[in-house]
Order: sequence, then structure tokens, then C-alpha cells
Amino acid sequence: MEKYLDETLSAQERAEALTGAMTTDEQASQLRYDAPAVKRLGIPAYNWWNEGLHGLARSGAATMFPQAIGLAAMFSPELVKRAGGITAVEARAKYNAYQKHGDYDIYKGLTLWAPNINIFRDPRWGRGHETYGEDPFLTAENGRAYVEGLQGDGEVLKTAACAKHFAVHSGPEAIRHEFNAEASPKDMEETYLPAFEELVKNARVEGVMGAYNCVNGEPSCASRFLMGKLRDWGFDGYFVSDCWAIRDFHEHHGITGNAVESAALALKTGCDVNCGCTYVNVLAALDKGMVTKEHIRNACVHLMRTRIRLGMFNEKTEFDDIPYSVVSCREHKDVSLECAERSMVLLKNNGILPLDESKIKTLAVIGPNSNSRAALEGNYCGTADRYVTFLDGIQDRFNGRVIFAEGCHLYKDRSSGLAMAGDRYAEAEAAAENADAVILCLGLDATIEGEEGDTGNEFSSGDKNDLRLPESQRILIDKIIKLGKPVVIVCAAGSAVNVECEPDALLHVWYPGSEGGTALARILFGDVSPSGKLPVTFYESADKLPEFTDYSMKNRTYRYAENNVLFPFGFGLTYSNIVCTDIRYEDGKAAVTVENKGRAAEDVIELYVKDYNENAVPNVSLCGFKRISLGAGEKLSVEIPVPEKAFTAVDENGVRQRFGDRFTLYAGTHQPDPLSERLSGNKCVSADISF
Repeated sequence: MEKYLDETLSAQERAEALTGAMTTDEQASQLRYDAPAVKRLGIPAYNWWNEGLHGLARSGAATMFPQAIGLAAMFSPELVKRAGGITAVEARAKYNAYQKHGDYDIYKGLTLWAPNINIFRDPRWGRGHETYGEDPFLTAENGRAYVEGLQGDGEVLKTAACAKHFAVHSGPEAIRHEFNAEASPKDMEETYLPAFEELVKNARVEGVMGAYNCVNGEPSCASRFLMGKLRDWGFDGYFVSDCWAIRDFHEHHGITGNAVESAALALKTGCDVNCGCTYVNVLAALDKGMVTKEHIRNACVHLMRTRIRLGMFNEKTEFDDIPYSVVSCREHKDVSLECAERSMVLLKNNGILPLDESKIKTLAVIGPNSNSRAALEGNYCGTADRYVTFLDGIQDRFNGRVIFAEGCHLYKDRSSGLAMAGDRYAEAEAAAENADAVILCLGLDATIEGEEGDTGNEFSSGDKNDLRLPESQRILIDKIIKLGKPVVIVCAAGSAVNVECEPDALLHVWYPGSEGGTALARILFGDVSPSGKLPVTFYESADKLPEFTDYSMKNRTYRYAENNVLFPFGFGLTYSNIVCTDIRYEDGKAAVTVENKGRAAEDVIELYVKDYNENAVPNVSLCGFKRISLGAGEKLSVEIPVPEKAFTAVDENGVRQRFGDRFTLYAGTHQPDPLSERLSGNKCVSADISF
């Protein structure tokens, strides 16, 4: 038996043996994302590129969960982990079927390039909805949970997760291929690196992907600084470039002179596999003395080690018998529904919600996202076997009459190319006039906010120019509000949006996945209480934000915001009134007394710490949270761990330590700021802590 087939040996030993059995040419061939077979050694072809951001993506039918930003809004890593686990199970089921049929194509493997744990620092970034929001702690908690779900805890990896995009990457999309993000040592340690460190150290993430941009003058996929961080953290997985990012070294960044030099720089610095085609030049770089055989061998060992950890050269794994029937099964879709319900955030409610079916006999469902599948999906998604649009969900749930009108195009001034501008407004007004209340389904989709090159819109290569709805929708809002009917706005978007009006209720539902319509209807009619919280700050205007290209954290996100806040990070209403009445801190844990003064509901208890030393962030920082469920009138004592890191700060040199000895710990269903207290109608409790 060949040594690399010996399952009693470690993955490292087997990988070294397998790589050692290859020629240098064969080793180099394995550094491509579309690695060819090495038939003489029984190594099948393997395509490293697969996606699983919120369900298995780009591989046909699969269970579709809410987009990552919606998963973050649940403030429930436990549920995020379940979503990751289901994604992995379906990936295995499809992989088993594909292998049986000899299909080794792209999006068919077990290396899922997810999660995206970049910090959503600017609401204009088109890819922000792929992330877990603006807070490093929340991002790290959700990222770790998703990785644990994807990778499992078996003898072999269920799938291999990948933390991306390392690091300091959050727009602008239009110039990402030549952009140099400049971040101070303080901002790096305080904001941009913590989630990556958590996933490497504690989740043992198998893969890390670099970004397109440079960071402080070094290309992310060949950064000595970033690769040094991975070594310091004990990373022992594989590193992959973003797709065709190595080509940017010579074509856009001007770091190298040609493709051979770019391949050499990336390989020598620590990039194991190239998503793209630049590594076809690795052997040319070897011939020119730019890299050594050892560079090639080391990268190949890393890649073979991951494949071995996935059980690819084992006689049998515990996942080989997962049947295809698990894909999009009802049990999995029920979890997607559960996620969608917990992700939707109620931002305003004058009492109209939940809707009173004894008084409302006719509903008008109006707007370009009412019957849109794209409004459920986000990007990097699979294909659901059934989509429940917002209109579908309301029609299925409501016993009265539902009148539908598109209202307007998502962003164009007309829906029919031959019609005059505003061709759907009159229909919408007629529908509203004949209804007792209006559900106005507005927002965006991935054709407006998304990835450069991956989206067909004319708005800044996928980024947003501002925080407003498209003009077609602003006109629609004005016409419907003027009619004086009760109006509930349902905004589907992956980022902060200012609807610039005062509806009777406002729900932000993100891109909620294939079960989004069912979840929305259950919330509208009070079958469940909304319980999502904002994982990002909603600002009043983009005009008051720092320049998009400025990566300093000054006046960005809730930890540094000075003004311009419309709805704060962590905010979200329920149909109940759950309040914190007491907090005690002891031995690294906060004991919080919670009381429900309304109907049965779920809510999230949030912990924030205020550090008073000069190195601390200017505002507060999230340091713990727990989703709870309380019956009417119920009281509960909740224990929430507070990590030691919560009491540290970062100085200008990027050194993290405990500088101060005086802190205040807050507990509530929101931030301890005046705006959150005014919007929610209750205050946080606090405890002073001294060390």
C-alpha cells in the first residue's frame, strides 16, 4: 500500500508522501484551481472553486438560506451553525452524486469559499450583504459558527470552509483591481483582523482567500504582513487567491512586470492555489530561477493535505452514504424559514402590526419586490426548488382579498419599454384605493448592489451611490402615502436604506431566502413576533459619510459614529416589551435579569462595554449577546459570557492589551445610546467594573 493511502498516518504525513510521489511538473499542475488528474497515482481531477455563502451555491437546486447579512441579523450563532451544517450536508450529497457520474466540474467540489468575514464598514459597498455586518465581534462569532457547521466535527472534514477576503477589503468595487487600502496598525488590530484571527485560531478554518486590492502597498494575495499574521496564528490550511487577483499584480497594481513575475511573487509569499490562470507560469518561473522546487512542493503539500482531510483518498468516509434526497428536503427548508423569521428587523410600528384580520378585508400588495425571486436571493446563491415571494406568502396566509400591482420597475422609469414613464403608477394607486391597507414591497436586489463584474447594473460596478431608494420607487412611495391608507413598507435590501418617509410600519427583511414570503406573512399577521436586530448602522445620508476610499474607522460604524445615525446597530423592535431590569458581573460572566411585559416573543439580549482609557474606541463595543424566548409576563435570569478581550484596547502601534481599569458593562435589547432608547422606549441596565 502506498504511504499516502495509509489512514493511520497524519494528513501532513500522507500529503508529503503523495506530493513526493509526483514529479515537479505534476506538483505544479495541482496549484491551479482546476487541477487535472494525475492518473498514474490515482489522483482524480479536482476543481477547488465552490461556493456556499448561504446554502450551496451555483450547483443547481439547494436549500437557500437568507443572505449572510440576514443570518447576522438573527444574532444567533447556533442557528448560523445549523445553516452551515445543512449547506455542508447538501454539498456532500451532490458531491457523491457528481463523483458517481464522473463530473469534476466547477462548483462540484467540497472546498466551499465561504464565509465572507470582511467588515461592512461603508453602506455603499455592493458586496456588504455577503458579510456578517460591521462589528468585528459579531462577525467573528457568526463566522466561527458557520465554519464549524461547514466543517463538522467528524474524523474527516464534512466540507472545507474558507475565510475571505484576507483582509481590509470592503470596496469600492469599481477600482478594486488597482486599489490600495491604507489602514493604520490600530485599525488593523481593532477592526479588520480580529474575525480572521478567530476563525484561524478557534474555528480551525481550512482555507483563507486573499483579496483583489493591495493593503498598505502590498497585494493581499502576496502580502508578507498578512501571511506573517497567518503564521503567527498557527494557520495550517491552504491559501487561495481571489479569482484572477494575481493577474492584477502586473496588469493593475504595477507590483510586477509580467505574469511570470506575478506567479513567482504569489507562490513565494505563500499563495498555494491560484483561482485564475496565472499559475500556468509557475514552471517558467522555476526555469528562470524565480522560485524553487521547494516552493512548488510546499504549496502542493498544503493542497493535498486539505484533500486528505476531506477524505478524498480514504477507502470510505462517514459522508459517502449521504443520499441525494436530503437536497432541498422539507426539514432543511424549515430551518431556512426559521432563519428568515428571525432575520427580519422591525424598524417602525405605530401599532398597525400585527395586522388585524377582523378589520382588514382587502390588502393591496404593491411594489417591484412584491413578486420578485431576486429579492429573496442576494448573490452567491443556489437555485431553490420553490420560491415563496412576498406576494405568494401573503396570498397563502391571508383569508381576505389581495390586490397586486407592480407599481414601478425596480430602478427604471417604466416597466414596459414601449410605454411612457411611470406606466405602473396609476394601477398601483387604484389598487391602494380599493384596499383597507397597503403592503409596499420595495428595496433593491443583487442587480443594484453586488460584485463588480457579477452584476448588470449601471450603479458604480455594484456599489451604491447613496442610501436612497431608486427614483422610480421614491415616486411610488409619494403617490401611495398621499392616499392616506395605512401603509407597511417592506424593504428587501442587503444594506442600509433610508426610505425617506413615515409609513405606519417599516420592516427591513434583507434577502431572506426561498422561504422569505412565508416568513414575512407570519410576521405581518402576528403568527411570530419579529426579533431581528441590525448588524449594521443605518445612516441618514451617504453625503455625511467619510470618503468611500478612506479605510480609517473615524466616524464609521457604531463604535466610532459621531452623527448621521438613522437606526442604530443592534436595534430592532418586537411585538412585545422585553426589558432588562438588572445586571451583575462576576468571573467573566454577566447575569442579566430580563422581564417580558407583553406577549410571548423572542428577543436578543445585547451586552456592550464602555472602556474609558484613551486607546479605547470612542463609543461602546458589543461584547456578548444571547437570543431568548419569553412567555407573557415571564421573568428570566440570563447568563452571558464576556470574553477577556472585551476589556482590552488597541494603541496606535497596533498593540492590544488592557490599558484601563475602569469599565461600564451595559445590557439591553439594543445599544445604550439615547437614540436606541428613544426608538425602543426602554433603557439598558449597567454595572461598573474595576480591575
